[in-house]
Amino acid sequence: MSFFSQLTGALDKPGFNWKLLIAGFSSAEFAFEAYLSYRQIKKLQEKGHQVPQSLKGKIEEDVALKSQDYSFTKLKFGIFSDAVNLLYNLTWIKFDILPKLWNLSGNLLANSLAFLPWKGTLVQSLVFVNLLSIAGLIVSLPLSYYSTFVIEERFGFNKQTLKLWITDAIKGLLLSFVFGTAIYAGFLKIVDYFSDTFMFYMSVFMFVIQIFFIIFYPKFIQPLFNKLTPLEDGELKQSIEKLAADQKFPLDKLYVIDGSKRSSHSNAYFLGLPWGTKQIVIFDTLIEKSSVDEVTAVLGHEIGHWALSHTTKLLFINQVQLFSIFSLFALFFKNESLYQSFGFSGQPVIISFTLFSDVLKPFNAVLSFATNLLSRNYEYQADEYAVDLGYSSDLSSALISLHKENLSSLHVDWLYSAYSHSHPHLTERLQAIEFNAKKEK
Repeated sequence: MSFFSQLTGALDKPGFNWKLLIAGFSSAEFAFEAYLSYRQIKKLQEKGHQVPQSLKGKIEEDVALKSQDYSFTKLKFGIFSDAVNLLYNLTWIKFDILPKLWNLSGNLLANSLAFLPWKGTLVQSLVFVNLLSIAGLIVSLPLSYYSTFVIEERFGFNKQTLKLWITDAIKGLLLSFVFGTAIYAGFLKIVDYFSDTFMFYMSVFMFVIQIFFIIFYPKFIQPLFNKLTPLEDGELKQSIEKLAADQKFPLDKLYVIDGSKRSSHSNAYFLGLPWGTKQIVIFDTLIEKSSVDEVTAVLGHEIGHWALSHTTKLLFINQVQLFSIFSLFALFFKNESLYQSFGFSGQPVIISFTLFSDVLKPFNAVLSFATNLLSRNYEYQADEYAVDLGYSSDLSSALISLHKENLSSLHVDWLYSAYSHSHPHLTERLQAIEFNAKKEK
C-alpha cells in the first residue's frame, strides 16, 4: 500500500467528528484574526495620532488623526464582519444545512428545473454551488452596504450611488453564475474521469483558465464595471511612453480608468500575459492628485515587476500552490467519515470540496505569512528598480501622497502586518528607497 493510500485511510476513521474539527478550525481562525486586529488597535491607540519621525513635515497631524479614526473603524467593523461569517458557518454546521441544501438542489432539478436536458449528480452539484453562492451573497450584502455607504461615505471615499452598487452586485452574481458554473463543471468532470490522479489534469485546467481570464477580463469583463479611455496626448503620455521605450517594456496601450466613479482611492496597474504586450491602466484619481513625475515613478515601479519577472514567477508559484491544494484534496474527496459526519449517505465531490476549504484554514493561515513575505520582497525589488531609473524622490513623494489620500495607517503592528499586508509599510519602503538611493550615488 502506498503512503498516499495509507494517509487517506488514516484520515477516514468511522465515527470521527469532522463537524467539531471544522467548527474548531473556523473558530480558531476567527480568534486568531481578531487577536491580530486587537494588536493593531492597541498599536493605533498608542501611536496612531502621532506622525512618525521620518514623515514629519510630509504628513499633517490632522491627516494622522483622520487616518487613525479610519483604521479604527475598519478594524472594528472587520472583527464584526468576521463574527457574522463565523456565526453563519457554525449555524450551517449545527443545523445540517448543507445536506438540506443538497436535497433542495435535487428537488429543484426534478421539479422547477425539470425542463433541463441534463440530469445526474454533476448537474445537481452545479445547482447546489449556485444556491450556496446566493446564500453567501445574502449574508454579505448588508455588510458590503454598511462598508460602502456608511464607513467609506463617512471618510469621503465612496462615490457610488445605490443604483450602481445594486447593478454591480447583480452583474457580479451573473458572472459568478456563468463562469463559476463552467469552471465547477470542468472540475467535477476531471475528478470523476481521472479519480485519484485528477490533481495533475486539474492543475493544467486551472492554468488554462487563468490565461483565459488574463486575456478575456480586460476586453469583456472590466468594461461591464468601468470605462477605460485612451490616455490623452500630453506630457504624462510622453513621459510614460519614453519610460516604456527606454526599458523595452512591450507597451501596447495606455488607458485611464474611471475609478472615481466608485471611490476616491487611487491605483495603477498593467494588464496582459507575462510574456506578451501590456496595457497600462491608471486611475483618474491618481492622475488628478499626482504630478507627471510621480505617476511616471509609480509606473516605473510597476515596470520593475515586469522586468524582474515577478508576474511570471507568481504565476508559476500559483500553479505549485494549486497543485498542492488539489493533492491535499485528493486525501479527502473519498473520505466516507467526512460525508457521514455532515449527514450525507452518498459522496458528492462538491460537498467534500466545500468542506475541504474549511479543513484547509490552518494551511491558508501559514500560507498568508509566506505569500506576504514573498510579495513584500518583490515590492522592495520593484522600488529599487524605480530608484535605479532615477525616480527615488518622485517615488517617495508619490507613495506619501497615496498613503495620505488613502488614509492608510501610519503605524502597524508587525504581526498584524505580516499576516494582513502584501506590501511593506510606508516608512519601511521610504527607508529602503533612501538606502538604495544613497547606494547609487
